Amino acid sequence: MATVILLRHGRSTANGSGVLAGRTPKVGLDDTGRAQAKALVERLAGVPLAEVVVSPLLRCKNTVAPLVAERGLTRTVDPRLSEVDYGEWTGRELKALVKEPLWRVVQAHPSAAVFPGGEGLAGMQARAVAAVREHDARISAEHGDHAVWLLCSHGDVLKSILADALGQHLDSFQRIVVDPASISVVRYTEVRPFVVRVNDHSADLAGVVPPPPKRGRKKKTSSDAEIGGSTGQKGRAG
Repeated sequence: MATVILLRHGRSTANGSGVLAGRTPKVGLDDTGRAQAKALVERLAGVPLAEVVVSPLLRCKNTVAPLVAERGLTRTVDPRLSEVDYGEWTGRELKALVKEPLWRVVQAHPSAAVFPGGEGLAGMQARAVAAVREHDARISAEHGDHAVWLLCSHGDVLKSILADALGQHLDSFQRIVVDPASISVVRYTEVRPFVVRVNDHSADLAGVVPPPPKRGRKKKTSSDAEIGGSTGQKGRAG
């Protein structure tokens, strides 16, 4: 299967405001976020991308816009990758939400958390994981198992995808850190996903590209982990 680069959108105008933006429309990038979006072009210069798939929210579209324009890439919008529907919590200050009884549930037992008038975190994970796996299978079929593609979404959404790839219960997903404009990488195979990077802010991502198959051979991505750990050889998961 293909390799997916999981990109959180750049810093938004809401990130520094102390307000839970959720699906509030027209929340774009601030000056830092716009700089992060421009820097993404250079960060991924050594990575051939088959496709870009994004959340429908403006901050995600803004984040990938310079890259899409530079590469002439196809951008696919998938509502299943949208931010959590926080319902009545949307637009409220975080310092007030901390006092809500549901806050402790979100922290300690997120699989049971359902936002009033919105969705549950378990439902969010189900839609997000279904989306990433379906797109990965489609892109693998169209471009080959050594294809690399980019998915741009939101913090909790990406954390839930990583928790699934790591084989963790959703109740442990708060242990994962995904900063604005950070990159995580997952390589799916028939048996298991391999988590290659998490919360990466490096300037060169060329190392995540798997080597092309040898001429005349169409080799499937291995599902085997290397006993003792990876050898460091490019393209080897484990």
